[in-house]
Amino acid sequence: MLIYLVRHGEIDTDRQKRFIGQIDLPLTGAGVWQAKMLRERLAGITPAGVYCSDLSRSLLTAQIIAGAHTLSPVADIGLREICLGEWEGRSFADIRQKHPAEFAKRGANIAEYMPPGGESFSAFSRRIMTAFNRLVSSVNGDLLLVGHAGVNRVIISQLLGMPIHNIFHICQGYGCLNIICRNKDGYRLKLLNSLEHIDRSPRTDTLPALCRLNISQRGNMVEER
Repeated sequence: MLIYLVRHGEIDTDRQKRFIGQIDLPLTGAGVWQAKMLRERLAGITPAGVYCSDLSRSLLTAQIIAGAHTLSPVADIGLREICLGEWEGRSFADIRQKHPAEFAKRGANIAEYMPPGGESFSAFSRRIMTAFNRLVSSVNGDLLLVGHAGVNRVIISQLLGMPIHNIFHICQGYGCLNIICRNKDGYRLKLLNSLEHIDRSPRTDTLPALCRLNISQRGNMVEER
């Protein structure tokens, strides 16, 4: 069984590092294009099911990719990004300035810290892996999942046996592709954070300026947390 795990396309964070969480931000024009590049790259696969979260950035990415197949994406609320409660939508700089003690607590214990009204990464991990294991067990064939940065990091870290406090060592660019193989011996990661469908696209020179900027400066792209 192969599991194609992708991240949704780009969203607009006003070019600042923000706590996005479960805010329902739409894809940008560049994000839609990234989803179309994923559709072209994955056109030859034959998934038995396509799943995503119910947040619009994940759902639209899944719908675009599924356009190359005869499947309709299934939105699963269990695959939502981490809930960051009262911090959602606020910049890192704002939280650091107005709540320095809480910001430091999160940095010191990323696994267990809960923002007001939010969930910890440990609780988030349990939610995501419950949904992931349920979907893997229910599908007879290959699986395509359209996740979020946090969702994908949790799945990959848990399958590799990585501690949750190292989760941000796993890069997940907008519109990236990961491939996981499942067999009788367990799980094996075959591909991580692949963006060659974006890097090698002949359509790059026709992209909007924002999209070109995000590709050329991908190493500095704003991360969704």
